[in-house]
Amino acid sequence: MKKVLSAFLAVATIAGSLATAMPAAKADGGRVAAGVGLGLLGGAIIGGAIANSSRPAYGYGYAPGPVYVEEPACRLVRERFWDGYGWRVRRVQVCD
Repeated sequence: MKKVLSAFLAVATIAGSLATAMPAAKADGGRVAAGVGLGLLGGAIIGGAIANSSRPAYGYGYAPGPVYVEEPACRLVRERFWDGYGWRVRRVQVCD
């Protein structure tokens, strides 16, 4: 919703600046005004659709490269031991 609102405000700002910069309309200004209004409406619709697209903003060519991780030389193994009362299991680190 934020994106749609910001796109609409951007279109409204541009439309306001164009309306103040345009000279006064002539006798057949109704057709020009209708064209400008429909153009602004179409721009707002297209801008909202672009703002709501689910593609990432950074594009597809900027993904980080692969990360290579070396396997550690040590690993954890389970080891059974007698604690004086019974057999128990603990994890012990074994390095090659």
